[in-house]
Amino acid sequence: MTDRRLTPANGRVAAAHLRGQVQADRFVEGAAARVAVPVATLRRAPDGARDRELLLGAAVTTYEDRDGWAFVQAAADGYVGYLHASELSASQPLPTHRVTARATHAYALPDLKSEDRMALPMGAQLRVRAQNDRFADTDLGHIPASHLSPLDTPAADPVAVAERLIGTPYLWGGNSCWGIDCSGLVQIAFHLCNRACPGDSDLQEAALGETLPAGTPPLRGDLMFWKGHVAWVSGPDTLLHANAHHMSVTFEPLADAIARIAAQGDGPVTRHARLT
Repeated sequence: MTDRRLTPANGRVAAAHLRGQVQADRFVEGAAARVAVPVATLRRAPDGARDRELLLGAAVTTYEDRDGWAFVQAAADGYVGYLHASELSASQPLPTHRVTARATHAYALPDLKSEDRMALPMGAQLRVRAQNDRFADTDLGHIPASHLSPLDTPAADPVAVAERLIGTPYLWGGNSCWGIDCSGLVQIAFHLCNRACPGDSDLQEAALGETLPAGTPPLRGDLMFWKGHVAWVSGPDTLLHANAHHMSVTFEPLADAIARIAAQGDGPVTRHARLT
């Protein structure tokens, strides 16, 4: 059985490499594009529910543009869904840098008192044309240089990346500093470390790290999984996670979280994983 989240086919159109595997009226190679807005909602159907979010500069393959909706597959994690076609650009320059601060602004001039043109979330990707000690000149405006890092300079500690988002509101399917869920918090930390990561917690549980025996003392950087939930271990006795109980990204004592999650009916820890 195919996973609709990862299968670029909708009955009308499908990716050419799926010929013979799925039913579709047309099979196409698709066209390359990039997200051209700070945050774009990836939906499971036109005007449908939010599945995930894609950030500025994210690469996608577009398989169909119909009634203002683009049917796409994200390059970073293979997630499939619908974006507003107006949120994409086929001619956007290749990004050179990403936002590594929690959030930043693009200013009209290299002057913090000038008009701010756009707010950008951590993880957004863009091209830097020139840079001095204070500001980077980009296609969107002037951005504080300290808020950016080259794409080929990854972060070393994914938990430190996730810690920048403490207090971010919980948002089901969210992937940005304006709203994020448990798997989004794991994914953005991996991506800023230039490591591959699926989009949802069940996919992450199947793909990330090495499974540890029950009772293994947790270490910073481990992942704890429950049915439908994932959390970073930030210290021997502490979790860092986006959770609906606190409705935000929070630290929580590990023992308290395990007891609370079990008491609310979501069961025990299903996997304790350590990254290699």
